Formats: sequence, C-alpha cells, structure tokens
Amino acid sequence: MVSRRKFIEKTMLAGLSAVVAPQLLNAKERLLPQQQPILPKENGDTSRYLVKKDNGLRITGTFLDEISHDIPHQNWGEKEWEQDFRYMKAIGIDTVIVIRAGYRKFITYPSPYLLKKGCYMPSVDLIDMFLRLADKYGMKFYFGLYDSGHYWDTGDMSQELEDNKYVIEEAWKLYGKYKSFKGWYISTEISRQTKGAINTFHTMGKQCKDVSGGLPVFISPWIDGKKAVMGTGKMTNDQAVSVQQHEKEWNEIFDGIHDVVDACAFQDGHIDYDELDAFFTVNKKLADKYGMQCWTNAETFDRDMPIHFLPIKFDKLRMKLEAAHRCRYDKGITFEFSHFMSPQSAYIQAHHLYDRYKEYFNIT
Repeated sequence: MVSRRKFIEKTMLAGLSAVVAPQLLNAKERLLPQQQPILPKENGDTSRYLVKKDNGLRITGTFLDEISHDIPHQNWGEKEWEQDFRYMKAIGIDTVIVIRAGYRKFITYPSPYLLKKGCYMPSVDLIDMFLRLADKYGMKFYFGLYDSGHYWDTGDMSQELEDNKYVIEEAWKLYGKYKSFKGWYISTEISRQTKGAINTFHTMGKQCKDVSGGLPVFISPWIDGKKAVMGTGKMTNDQAVSVQQHEKEWNEIFDGIHDVVDACAFQDGHIDYDELDAFFTVNKKLADKYGMQCWTNAETFDRDMPIHFLPIKFDKLRMKLEAAHRCRYDKGITFEFSHFMSPQSAYIQAHHLYDRYKEYFNIT
C-alpha cells in the first residue's frame, strides 16, 4: 500500500512534469534572437570569417622533436607516429625534419660515436622509424645534426664542429639508402653575427653536401627581436635588433655560407605581429640576393604566454602565415606539428588548432 506521503509526492511530480515538460520542449522557440544556438548549416560550416580565408602561406613541413628537452615527451610508439604522419599528410605536409640527432646525452639513433662519448642508448632507432614512415607517405626527410649543448653553455661552436664530423658520416652511411632522405638541417641556432658562426655553418654544410652528393642544407635562426627573452628573466628584450642592423648582419652571414646552405627558415616568434612585414621583407630580399630559398619557421607554440610552451592562438598563426604569403616566402615549416597542432597531441588546444587551420585553408 502506498503511504499518504508517497502519494502526495507522486501527484506533485506528475503535475510539475505536465507544466515544465512542454516549456522545455518549446524553449528554443522562446529564446531571444541573440540567445538562439548557432546550428550547423547544411554543409556543416558554422564559421563566419571576418577576414579573407586561404590567404596565407600553407605549412608544408614540420620539425620532429623527439628529444623534447623543454616540452613534454608524448611517449609515442610507431603506431602513434604513423597516425601523426597521416594527419600531417592530410593538410599537405610533405617535409619532416628531425630537429636534432641528439641533444647532450639523449640521442635519436644508436650512434657508435656518440655512445662511445657517453650518450645514452635509445630504446628504438627513431631515425630509421621516421625514414620508413617518410618513405611510406611520400615525404621528404631532413636529418638534423647533433647538438652537444657546449655552444649554449660557452658560446664556443668548436665542439659542434668536432662531433658532427662523425655524425654526418654515420648518418649517411646508415640511412642514405632511404629514398626519402632528401637533405640536412644544421641544428646550431644563432640570431646575430656570432663569433665562429660563418665557419661552423660553412664547414658542416659543405661536409653534408660532400657525403650525400649535394643534397640541400638549411638553417633556422631566430630574429633577436622584442620577444627574444628566453633565459633572461625579462619580459621584453630591451636590446632588440633593428630591421637595419638585422639586414646588415645577415647580409654578412649569407655572403659567407650561401654556396653550401640552400635555405634559411627564420623563426617567426621573436618579433611582434606589426613587425612581421618589415623583417620578412628583408629576409626575402637577402635570400633572393644570394640565391637561397626563403622559408618561414611558423612557430605553432605561443611565446606570449607566461607558461612555456602551449599551442598558439589561431589568429596569431594566421597573421604570421599571411605575412609570409605577402612577402612571397618559398615554403612554410613549423616547430612543431606533433605537440602543438596534431589531433592526437597531449594538448587539447592543438586539436582545435588543427581544425581551425583546416577551416581557414578550406581543407576537407
């Protein structure tokens, strides 16, 4: 038998449902216009762009950073990496660059020379894996040279020269057989006319070409701009280079390396967005003068954030790619797809950046 209290509760709930349910069903019709949910159009596109779409330089290359010394390691195996190559291929990426064969004691392949120097044995040969995947998906692979860390600690590049004499020979002997091995990346990074830089770049670039029958070599320096503050503790670089000084110094550097370095991909994250055209124009002018290709390294992480490093806001990436397009750059690469732009990145913001990129460039 139902108690009096239970009977009253059931009666009240039934009455309330009779009143509320129709109101909930008709809630959509009663919303004010500005409260109406945005429903997908028939073609599924909910975007209402205020800027012209597909008006930037597309990203067709990415670094692969498996040393991950300043970003979290994602601990992917070959299954995850193959899926990432598919995601890259789907948006037009045709070039992958191992950012460095090793950094300090962590290395990407079982180098006899580096192991003898005390580097740690990797659990898998990442270079072999990346080359097999590049072969499978029809991509070009660039081998990034070893970075001992000595230059970062002391400003002296001599150790980079010594170590890479052996690494370059090893790499070509071990991996030159792969059809996707299409070039070299000198991983030493500078921003200004640095003591020993021209000799270092020229020596390593020449050896890369000599062992591989002239395969292309590129570098990716940074611009010593307002946001070049890593390791300084400052919010702004008060010694930022002017456009004129940047042109003067890089004219000298290009003059000394252009016969063995085929392309320069300046990092784009150290200058402000309203400075992009001025610096990009100079970069393209200098590259053309010396017969080099002018690439952009469109960083897909956000240097404006106090937390290092998170995926970039899409509009910031868009503005950088649009500036590269206006200045007629030859190729767009990024640091780097897998952490900051991949649908399977550890960062959910990267998943959305991939979607916004496809949406902007009308990639289906």
